[in-house]
Amino acid sequence: QVQLVESGGGLVQAGESLRLSCAASGRIIRINDMAWYRQAPGKERELVAVVSSGGRTNYVASVKGRFTISRDSAKNTAYLQMNSLKPEDTAIYYCKAQIMDRLYSPANDYWGQGTQVTVSS
Repeated sequence: QVQLVESGGGLVQAGESLRLSCAASGRIIRINDMAWYRQAPGKERELVAVVSSGGRTNYVASVKGRFTISRDSAKNTAYLQMNSLKPEDTAIYYCKAQIMDRLYSPANDYWGQGTQVTVSS
């Protein structure tokens, strides 16, 4: 089976940076989009950033210019570089990947377990 494991969360002060990683492992034939979502207490999960297999990226407006998503296809890993962090960025960050794990079958969505990011003011 396929697993996604996130790492890199933590507690930082406003204005500081963090880098999240999401490593996919297991039976992987192809990875399409890789994305980062976040969920703050009492709020719905929202899409933060997405990177296609071709390297195209998209961001939610609130993080544009501060966050950068990237991927290393050779390592089946996605990254989220978060700069100029704000208290409102505090949330659990989840990685999602569209992974083809069987030949001649559509890709399935896989989620990581989440990593906590806390930004103090």
